[in-house]
Amino acid sequence: MSNQAQETDGQQATGKRSGARIKIGIVGCGEVTQIMHWPSLSQLAELYEVTALCDISPVVLETLGKRWNVGALDTDHRELVGRTDIDAVLVASPHAFHAEVTLAAIQAGKHVLVEKPMCVNQREAKEITVAQQKNQVVVQVGYMRRYAPAFLYACDAVKKIGPIRFARVRDFLGSNSLIINQTSAVIRDHHLPKSLQKEAIQRDEELVTEALGGNRAEDIKTAYRLMLGLSSHDLSAMRELIGMPSKVLFAAQRAGGRYLAAAFDYGPFVCQFETGIDNIPRFDAHLEVFGEHKNVRVQYDTPYVRNLPIRVFTTESNGQGGVITSDAHPAWGDPFVAEWKAFYDNVTQNRLPKSGPEDFLLDLELFTQMVELMREH
Repeated sequence: MSNQAQETDGQQATGKRSGARIKIGIVGCGEVTQIMHWPSLSQLAELYEVTALCDISPVVLETLGKRWNVGALDTDHRELVGRTDIDAVLVASPHAFHAEVTLAAIQAGKHVLVEKPMCVNQREAKEITVAQQKNQVVVQVGYMRRYAPAFLYACDAVKKIGPIRFARVRDFLGSNSLIINQTSAVIRDHHLPKSLQKEAIQRDEELVTEALGGNRAEDIKTAYRLMLGLSSHDLSAMRELIGMPSKVLFAAQRAGGRYLAAAFDYGPFVCQFETGIDNIPRFDAHLEVFGEHKNVRVQYDTPYVRNLPIRVFTTESNGQGGVITSDAHPAWGDPFVAEWKAFYDNVTQNRLPKSGPEDFLLDLELFTQMVELMREH
């Protein structure tokens, strides 16, 4: 397996003996856990054992506990992270609770794989960064696209492209439910107390308002939430593929914050970013890099149908007045499985992930710059 982690300033995380199964506690048993994480962990049964589940819904907990044969069930994440029969925690709760659960797990000495976004604002991100460094555990953000073999293949191809002239990041898709409702049977609790729903909405509102410096424009809040969700995948992958831009040249939102456009300055070239969510049940996401004689594009499909191919398309001059095109599918498999394999390697080999807390801070920096320019427009 390729080296998919990077050490920062020589620092290492406290590891676990290679060859031993890592015991996982899951906080948040919603659709992404049911559709993607549980099947991935089951596929990697030689590496992982799920020993505890946590969710605010007793209905979801009891149903999944029986279905998955997991006996330790908690409705309070503090109970789960304190268990001695878990080594690591999957944080897949609503976004507004990611930081709280992640910090509790770190302080309990547990390794963490936290779904994106790692948190909502920079204060939380810095608190997680400090806690991780103090406790020397692995904290990996769930940017599964960056662990896919096709993406790593594209990164290698871009290194050989020569001077980059232009780049583009695109992500247009229909609401996830348009695909999920046709392909998966998700256990949900339709009778959760309204007080719990209200608490989650209120916390999200407070954290987003803090992130935006008190700005209360609803379209800007919606745009920022889109950045934290869908766009964090795109821009994180962009940074690994072509590096961190020097600044944001332009950013705007339309349709109440559901459609975004931006331009990133890379000095010799510009990267154009475009995204939006509509009601067409399809997934159109790619990153494309243009060189003088060769273009490279990595194309993603919906993550909610497992094992769909991620492809790399190249177009180049043949040097004889013609063109050569290729369609590469480097390996079968699911990117969620790839990220769990990387997490296992990071924990057992004392390595800090490439998608760690400090890396996520770079995304928040880009989001902040984009929001400032959106305010001007």
